[in-house]
Amino acid sequence: MAESPALRVAVDMALCVGHGRCYELAPEIFGEDESGYCVLLRESVPESLSGQARSGEANCPEGAIRVESVG
Repeated sequence: MAESPALRVAVDMALCVGHGRCYELAPEIFGEDESGYCVLLRESVPESLSGQARSGEANCPEGAIRVESVG
């Protein structure tokens, strides 16, 4: 049985400059494109991956990642 989403993640691509911290710290949520910019792998994040989502958000120097609770 799949976990219900606990968080919603969004990336503001106008702010992303490709530092890569997000996909290094949270590889199950963030990936990279051919230029090294963030690619969101999952918008809905279960509780089991909430630490990764929050870490990606906290470590983005540009503040391009937003994580919000669902519900």
